[in-house]
Amino acid sequence: MKTIISLCLVLLSWTAAAAPPAPTCDRECLRGTMTGYLYALLRHDTSRLPLAENLRVTEDAVEKPLAKVGILNTVTSLRGYRQDFIDERAGVVGTDTVVQESGAPLILVVRLKVVGGKITEIETVATRTRTEGLSFNIDGLSAPTEEMNYVPRPEQLATRDKAIEIAMHYPKGLNNADTFAAVGAPFTPDAYRLENGAVMAGAACTFTPSCKNISTQSLAIFKRIGPVTTRVAAVDERLGIVWLRMYWSVRDTAPDKLTVWEAFKVYDGQIHAVEAFMRILPPDIANGGWN
Repeated sequence: MKTIISLCLVLLSWTAAAAPPAPTCDRECLRGTMTGYLYALLRHDTSRLPLAENLRVTEDAVEKPLAKVGILNTVTSLRGYRQDFIDERAGVVGTDTVVQESGAPLILVVRLKVVGGKITEIETVATRTRTEGLSFNIDGLSAPTEEMNYVPRPEQLATRDKAIEIAMHYPKGLNNADTFAAVGAPFTPDAYRLENGAVMAGAACTFTPSCKNISTQSLAIFKRIGPVTTRVAAVDERLGIVWLRMYWSVRDTAPDKLTVWEAFKVYDGQIHAVEAFMRILPPDIANGGWN
């Protein structure tokens, strides 16, 4: 009997050692942390937020103390559009949302990193006008899209690494080709792209004659000057969304960087939708020093 008990204890210890540690902030915890941050903007008060002592903050790619973040003093209401990206493995939650700032709409991107239940990173980028973002269609951002919030069956989802590989066809096309088809980007026939709420590719697109097919659309519309720099901001493994942060030069005379937060809906081995929030920023701060 003692031998059996000893064997059971050994097996239990092996199982405990082999099992991955439970995340300190699961999916709903991360979603709730983002909700808390958005309400802190609305209250103009961060005292209820679980902030780490080593908190790092950037606003529009400029590093600053949280108390100096401008939108903490200007947000007057939250609107109906909010698209979250929840990366449990990385402890990251991001959102594309629209808020009111002194009565005017503001397109806002927020990325939070949570470690040990505390917020260690806050990254925000705000776009207020078409001049700042190249496009600005608030009417197209009344509610999150059905496609981006479709929950694929487990067998439809790619592995994390494979989903990233599929999404990376996009910057690969921007860097090396005239169309996404030229680099084998696996877009579905009905795939679309939204930029700050404006339809820029897909069946509903009227921007250019070629824009109805994202695969064969001319990439000259992106006005690229120099390489596209890319980092993975988050991977929502449950929804099949890869969230990339990209930037590239768009002007010869004033070499500003177009900073784009691009969400790719990936399942069944294909890209079904691309939804982007974007803002032009000075070249020396375009990435805010984030890796």
